[in-house]
Amino acid sequence: MDVRAGKVLVTAVQIEARVREMAEEISRDYAGREPLLVGVLTGAFVFLADLARRLTIPVDIDFLTVASYGPGTRSSGEVRILRDLEGSVTARDLLLVEDIVDSGLTLKCLLDCIAARRPASLRTCVLLDKPSRRRTPVTLDYVGFQVPDSFVVGYGLDHAGRYRHLPDILALDGEEDAEG
Repeated sequence: MDVRAGKVLVTAVQIEARVREMAEEISRDYAGREPLLVGVLTGAFVFLADLARRLTIPVDIDFLTVASYGPGTRSSGEVRILRDLEGSVTARDLLLVEDIVDSGLTLKCLLDCIAARRPASLRTCVLLDKPSRRRTPVTLDYVGFQVPDSFVVGYGLDHAGRYRHLPDILALDGEEDAEG
């Protein structure tokens, strides 16, 4: 583990248990349907993979890539879609899978963009919620954990491309700014 990674907030064991619980709930809620899981890259790739493997319903998977960060720890406030969905979402049940929501700006932008494409339903599934940073109200349908106002890394989340490989979720030492 890198020496800059700090206090463990959520262990790999806790993550595994909660992802399993979320998958059970989603499988019940979508019984008889085949939702499209849309992962927001790059941070959600580990979470989406683990979640999808634990679902007991058939699903399709697609990805969006968005950017709202540079090399720092504070969002630029501008959300850019770098990679759009491959196919149409019209009349599909869609579950947007995100790693973390804090200000709500990125999620709100994505929800508005996807809703304009007229899916049959649109819900959210987020691993981490940081409500203390919320600037825009958003509905979170499935939430893994609430985390404090610190910059978090691990389990797919990064700082300047580093720490995604860590199995736990940690508060990054020396970083007071939080995600955007």
